[in-house]
Amino acid sequence: MNDAQHGAHCEDSCPASDLCPLNSVPAGTFVRIKQLSSTPDINDRLREMGFCEEREIRLISQSASLLCQVCNARLGLNPKIAQAIWVEPLRSASLRKKIA
Repeated sequence: MNDAQHGAHCEDSCPASDLCPLNSVPAGTFVRIKQLSSTPDINDRLREMGFCEEREIRLISQSASLLCQVCNARLGLNPKIAQAIWVEPLRSASLRKKIA
């Protein structure tokens, strides 16, 4: 299964207890960051930008780059970097209201 197919079916194939790379979830998905798996320097920079473990974010769109809502800001990510951000999809409406 390629990344596009995986992203289209992430909610079915990645239950809340499972992890997926950020670039494989569909646009509009609310997720919680669980792990950063890049180099220490990139992980530190991601944390400085707000992509911290346990942070709840929303993937707004995917195209040449990924647009995410992180804390009240919209930030773009390179898909290769997004692949190193492991997330779990959120399903609770109350969690989604906290992010929006």
